[in-house]
Amino acid sequence: MIDTPLKVNILLVDDDKFLLDMYSMKFQQQNYNVHACLSARDALEVLRHDFDPAVILFDITMPEIDGFTFMQMVHDEKLAPKAIKIALSNQSTDAEQSKIKSLGADQFIVKAEMIPSEVVNTVDAVLKAAASA
Repeated sequence: MIDTPLKVNILLVDDDKFLLDMYSMKFQQQNYNVHACLSARDALEVLRHDFDPAVILFDITMPEIDGFTFMQMVHDEKLAPKAIKIALSNQSTDAEQSKIKSLGADQFIVKAEMIPSEVVNTVDAVLKAAASA
């Protein structure tokens, strides 16, 4: 496990409460300051009110505002410009991955391919790589 700096802000966005709670717990255990949102609409409000995450981890398939629209809105409103944006989804076609990356996602994680602790390790590694770049 990579040492995580104290209280790195992370914004988690997923409409599945069980998954959101599970990921929140895993990140909090690694000393992240987690803000969890059950919808993209809630996440946008959090970002508009000056929550400054180092990482935004978001689902693509959500009601009302999906991950594609969420990324477009984050870009258009210039929200969290320094945040690393990671899509976390079971949608894994090349077209979807390409589209979400074209909208500003830095990485794409397929939920079914990683357990939550592996997702945390991946985020840790991405943050470490960004810090040393």
